[in-house]
Amino acid sequence: MSRFKVVVSDQVFPSVDIERSLLAEIDAELVVAEGDISNVLAVAKDADAILNTYLAWDAAAISQLERCRIIARYGIGVDNIDLEAAKQAGIIVTNVPDYSVEEVAVHALALILSALRKVPWVDRRVREGAWAIDEFRPIRRLSTLTVGMLGFGRIGRKLAAGLQAMGANLVVYDPFLSPTPDLPELVDLDELLARSDIVSVHAPLTPQTRGIIGAEAIARMKPDAILVNTSRGPLVDLDAVCAALKEGKLRAAALDVFDREPLDVTRIEGVPNLIATPHMAYYSEEALEESQRKAATQVKKVLTGQEPDYRVN
Repeated sequence: MSRFKVVVSDQVFPSVDIERSLLAEIDAELVVAEGDISNVLAVAKDADAILNTYLAWDAAAISQLERCRIIARYGIGVDNIDLEAAKQAGIIVTNVPDYSVEEVAVHALALILSALRKVPWVDRRVREGAWAIDEFRPIRRLSTLTVGMLGFGRIGRKLAAGLQAMGANLVVYDPFLSPTPDLPELVDLDELLARSDIVSVHAPLTPQTRGIIGAEAIARMKPDAILVNTSRGPLVDLDAVCAALKEGKLRAAALDVFDREPLDVTRIEGVPNLIATPHMAYYSEEALEESQRKAATQVKKVLTGQEPDYRVN
């Protein structure tokens, strides 16, 4: 019989060989669960650790874990885990905050440049036989524009480096930062919305940030502004964005995440100047492997009495 039992609550990877190999070093059995929370709890009640991606762990579910010491999330956000309930149950929650920084920053940059240069719409017209740029005027030079960064953590800083290398002017709204010489100009949210030609969202999902970009925020933006979100879907009101695009109150939007996923495509049917990608900004082969290795390492450390690298609660 193994020393520990570790349950993967929702398997989304091509394999769990990385986790299985790492956890075998501490004589831990790895069990992959399937189905909804009730099915998962049927095999996870007596688990020493949970490896989790998207499955929601609320207070009721957490209360049924009999000896769990850690819930380790493969990703960055932990809004699908009741942190206070876990704390009260003596369960450590960890994430992997640095595993896909490059990937998300690169994806955000790709969306910004695609929307700015109107690449998807130009491509479509070329395939239809058009060969002129008149219908796509105006296109602005990036170095003449201001990019507003809503949130300035690891990903925001990585993206900022790329934007600054191309000459963009940056302003940042992040209530957790104070001005320092190495930071771009810090402004409040209203000023960021009013001044920015491009708004890129990089904030965590909290009760305070949910819906932070809605109809009122969009009304404070420039009518020719571009909105990009590679962070958390519920930060942005999709219906408000679609309405603004239809009414010409935004130039374009590029979204990788949505308030409800998978996206019901009827919600964006007929919406002009919208780029949608399927929650893929985090992805590269290297990022997946890093996420698996680091999440499993947190489990390994906690179960052997060590302090984890990425404690959240």
